[in-house]
Amino acid sequence: MRSLGFDVQVAADVTEAARLLSAVPADHRVALVDPRFVGHVHALRLGLTDPRFPAATVPGALTAQPEARPALVRALDTTAGAVGAGVPTGVPTAPVTDRTVPGRLAVTMDAEGTSVQRPELGSLVAAVPTDAPARAEAESALASVDDEAVRLRSAVKAHDGFFTTFFISPYSRYIARWCARRGLTPNQVTTASLLTALIAAGSAATGTRGGYVAAGVLLLFSFVLDCTDGQLARYSLQYSTMGAWLDATFDRAKEYAYYAGLALGAARGGDDVWALALGAMVLQACRHVIDFSFNEANHDAVANSSPTAALSDRLDSVGWTVWARRMIVLPIGERWAMIAVLTAVTTPRIVFYALLVGCAFAACYTTAGRLLRSLTRRAERTDRAAQALADLADSGPVAQLVAAHGPRIPGTWSAPVIALVGAGALIAAALQQPFGSRQMIFAAVFYAICSGVAVARPLKGALDWLVPPIFRAAEYCTVLILAARSDVPGALPAAFGLVSAVAYHHYDTVYRIRGGTGAPPQWLVRTIGGHEGRTLVVTVLAAVFTQHSAFTVALTTLAVAVALVVLVESIRFWVSSGAPAVHDEGEPA
Repeated sequence: MRSLGFDVQVAADVTEAARLLSAVPADHRVALVDPRFVGHVHALRLGLTDPRFPAATVPGALTAQPEARPALVRALDTTAGAVGAGVPTGVPTAPVTDRTVPGRLAVTMDAEGTSVQRPELGSLVAAVPTDAPARAEAESALASVDDEAVRLRSAVKAHDGFFTTFFISPYSRYIARWCARRGLTPNQVTTASLLTALIAAGSAATGTRGGYVAAGVLLLFSFVLDCTDGQLARYSLQYSTMGAWLDATFDRAKEYAYYAGLALGAARGGDDVWALALGAMVLQACRHVIDFSFNEANHDAVANSSPTAALSDRLDSVGWTVWARRMIVLPIGERWAMIAVLTAVTTPRIVFYALLVGCAFAACYTTAGRLLRSLTRRAERTDRAAQALADLADSGPVAQLVAAHGPRIPGTWSAPVIALVGAGALIAAALQQPFGSRQMIFAAVFYAICSGVAVARPLKGALDWLVPPIFRAAEYCTVLILAARSDVPGALPAAFGLVSAVAYHHYDTVYRIRGGTGAPPQWLVRTIGGHEGRTLVVTVLAAVFTQHSAFTVALTTLAVAVALVVLVESIRFWVSSGAPAVHDEGEPA
């Protein structure tokens, strides 16, 4: 217990235990352990030190964080006299596997409404033997299992990609242990991974073959560190809201910064691939928002009965199909390995061609599967799911005004169809109308109206999860097309910066929702215009600044303004939110 950071005191009975606990400062975690406990240290670590849960228990041990301590005190009062006297009247009977005082307290806390986490121990031993034979059996089981080996295995994410599972995790887990033994934190490793990726991007920006080779090697090393930070968090149970946010946002920052580095390197060699770099970022960001929207829409759906999901479960029973299906979606491990190798041996243009083809195929595959699931399932979407989709839609003042006062078109598929009509008209105009034409502004106004009509009703339809991805594709593609068609020097790099800033805001929204803290405040969404407001602004800028470098300056100014607002508010929130510790295993993409 002392090795886990606890001060140890011995209580003769429940009454004395309550007195000793009352003397502990209110902001401290406390634990109760039966003195007869026999088990692995890692079993106690899992049960008593995980910061994600207010209360947790393993056989013979119970812990409560500050927010759960009042419930523990009430349970102690209820259970007073339980030691040596069986279960008192009115106290729920504990499971037969744990009739100890900590076990009874856990059951009482559960019964009174405080959820008590019971971690899966697997082969780890945690027992309270009541006689000599039982103790000998527990000690024999204890000696037969190496808890350090179990701890290392459990540090690896359960469902990961092929490349990560077989080429990174076999040794990165030992790097995680090395870091833990030297007091390094997951956030420090995450920061090291970011810095390594930024150096890789800088190497790619040199435009030399040596720089490209160094960039590929450094990108792979950055990915090793990226795996290590999560494994370190699981190995040492150092979960935090800040860590989950850093891990999620830095992954995107690393990849998109590397795209920019490749584009800069290509430019040094006389090849302009900024449109390809921006296209790769747009495609990858849209892939992610499809994942996020589908998962949020079905996070707590009731009565899922999709035959497609049943088929997927059956395929999971065939080993090779699991790895094939994980690889075909080009998750982050496979994607970064491909980028690193192609950077070292080919050119940035080929890297982006491969990325666009691979990610487009993966997006079609995953989206088709999710469409089939949505169309064949019989499920009722909850208010929470509808609100999450509304938050992910990122509707600004114009769309909100239309939603409040405009028509509400009935129909199961009306929302995605209307959103698709508006987005299609907008993108078609951007492709066909002359750069800077007023018709483009009319198309943006039509898109804004369609956006408001699409979200006027709660997004509870079978395909309503498509609405946020459609909005993302419309906004990002419009910026890309206008910058590419402007033929203004520097317009595409400026557009890359603008989409990066907006994408950060959208990722930030996702991880706030996933962390249970809600979407960013409405004042922030209104300040940066919402997706339809920003699209209108960009089309107006294209119409007003059609000469020389003014369009580039305008895009750059808009990008800097959006980035400053969203970054300052986001950092303020994540540093001071006080949100509970989380660790998001996330999607492998």
